[in-house]
Amino acid sequence: MKVFLTGGSGYVGRATVRALVRDGHEVSALARSEAAARTLTGLGARPVTGGLTDTGVLREAAASADGVIHLGQHYGADTAEVDRAAADALQDGLGDRGPYVHTGGVWVYGNTDGVVDEDTPQSPPSITAWRRANEDRVLSRGGHPVLVMPGLVYGLSGGLVEAFFAEPGRAAGSVPMIGDGGNHWAVVHVEDVAELYVLALNAPAKAVYAGVSQNVPVRDVVEALTHAAGCPGRVTSLSSEEAADRMGPIAEAFALDQRLTAARARRELGWAPRHLDAVAELRG
Repeated sequence: MKVFLTGGSGYVGRATVRALVRDGHEVSALARSEAAARTLTGLGARPVTGGLTDTGVLREAAASADGVIHLGQHYGADTAEVDRAAADALQDGLGDRGPYVHTGGVWVYGNTDGVVDEDTPQSPPSITAWRRANEDRVLSRGGHPVLVMPGLVYGLSGGLVEAFFAEPGRAAGSVPMIGDGGNHWAVVHVEDVAELYVLALNAPAKAVYAGVSQNVPVRDVVEALTHAAGCPGRVTSLSSEEAADRMGPIAEAFALDQRLTAARARRELGWAPRHLDAVAELRG
């Protein structure tokens, strides 16, 4: 299959390009810089010059593909508008020729009060409150839309856990933790979620999948990160206000207590995550 990606040179995107190429797909991907183009070429993908706001480029690239995976995200006050316009362009270009796989995220469910699935009512933190309207729009259009909702992605020394916890821990000699760490994170390894995106190209139209491999206590994650950061056992507990001052709006999402099941993806797509001990890997 000819597959076009946005966000292909990013953290999850690089793993997804590798998984697609390994599976025998012909991959093209959006590249907004020469550095991104070099990265994509090295991964075996053909770069397509442009950014997420270049809707004409997106429409044309999707029109030349058999399937599309939208991983890219624009950061700014107009995040929702850019994402909506990009999705519209990609779906318009692709039409009904193949699957359009859109990226969401499990943070939209808010605090879950136990283990929940994709059909649970949403209660998002402010940072992801915009997603629901865009996702409803994607799924209500024609063609073959599919929604993948990853958990907190970790692994390969990248992602938000690395940026907001491990790196500050190395710099300060103590890893931050919001509150007492009694909440849970629904997590997934970057290589496992990449495989889920590949499988989603064969999913039924309008299917929605939570991409979660484990639900782990945050205090266990933070303790593991103290070893990875070279400061074993050194933890700095932050109040919600202190975390917001240090991390910004994303702190509200990190403070969520979430547990989700990916039974649907396992059952319908045969998804079988291989990385099932996040705490050991993050400690590593």
